[in-house]
Amino acid sequence: MTRLRTTAPLLLAAALTALAVTTVQGAGCDDPGHYEPGPDGSWSLVGGCVEPGDLVVAPPPTVTDPASTPEQSRS
Repeated sequence: MTRLRTTAPLLLAAALTALAVTTVQGAGCDDPGHYEPGPDGSWSLVGGCVEPGDLVVAPPPTVTDPASTPEQSRS
């Protein structure tokens, strides 16, 4: 029983590692991309399989001024 408790997490980790490697190899990306330093000290990803249209960014929430309450308008 103790040997099973010791080896089960290791076997699970090995199986998940093999699944991750298989997933990455089967992703179908010929150019994985690389990072290049920018003139201002930032880094940019050049190449790769992700296009700007692949990333969905939610629009920023609109901020509205709270309606004035009657207590605030009397002062």
